[in-house]
Amino acid sequence: MDRFFVITNIGKDKNLEITNQIKDYLQRKGKQCFLPDTDKYENTCRDSSYGNGALIPGHVDCVIVLGGDGTLLQAARDINGRNIPILGINLGTLGYLTEIDKNNINYALDCLIKDEFETENRMMLDGKIFHEDTFFKESSALNDIVIYRTGALRVINFTIYVNGKFLNNYNADGIIIATPTGSTGYNLSAGGPIVDPKAEITILTPICPHTLNTRSIVLPASDVIEIEIGEGRKSINEIVNVNFDGTDTEKLTSHDRIKITKSIKRTNLVKVMNRSFLEVLCKKMQDQ
Repeated sequence: MDRFFVITNIGKDKNLEITNQIKDYLQRKGKQCFLPDTDKYENTCRDSSYGNGALIPGHVDCVIVLGGDGTLLQAARDINGRNIPILGINLGTLGYLTEIDKNNINYALDCLIKDEFETENRMMLDGKIFHEDTFFKESSALNDIVIYRTGALRVINFTIYVNGKFLNNYNADGIIIATPTGSTGYNLSAGGPIVDPKAEITILTPICPHTLNTRSIVLPASDVIEIEIGEGRKSINEIVNVNFDGTDTEKLTSHDRIKITKSIKRTNLVKVMNRSFLEVLCKKMQDQ
């Protein structure tokens, strides 16, 4: 690799100290390193977007992301469709996606320069929102798509269809539709299964279901999932939020639905530490 672009969560590298160290190191090695316009950094902490994929030069070999898993998820959405490998450097706390810590930055950069790395191809989800039967919006997620309640503390009624056939009704505070990558995120906190991120499946996990026999459901990634929002008590119009990877949020009301499919777009994560998912998982569990 010869040409790099750095996306930084300035809240975790406030003076761009680590960012500039990376740039200087790569340039000393005779490589090119591009940074976003520094004038645009001032609002980064308050903005949900850390990088604009359209501003990344077309000849970049790798995007280096500094922050935590949330920063990497946003960056993956920002460059969605560009097919550029991403290396995550963890400046946060718990990092499943950002495998490189501050002590191993130079080692990781050397691996990139010498092409001594692997890439993991991670599946993503597409979600198409329909108000009644009218298409409204489409967005993508590397981790998960979450539907959750707003306002007063009340349960939401969800009707789930798979490949056009009725599957189940849920009465819950919300529901998580997760990729294998997202299985260690909100899905895990809600009691869902941990899945190897290279798998090709989709996980449905209710949030605080109001029944005793409701559990997560694991489906093939090729299945088409549709979730319809039911009416509230006394037939009132229910209002809920749907969220893509923790940032992109839209409102749904009763009889609205979201159609979720495996995306044709993928996220390529660079791996240089030669550690398996089980090794990473074991370490994260021991650190907590």
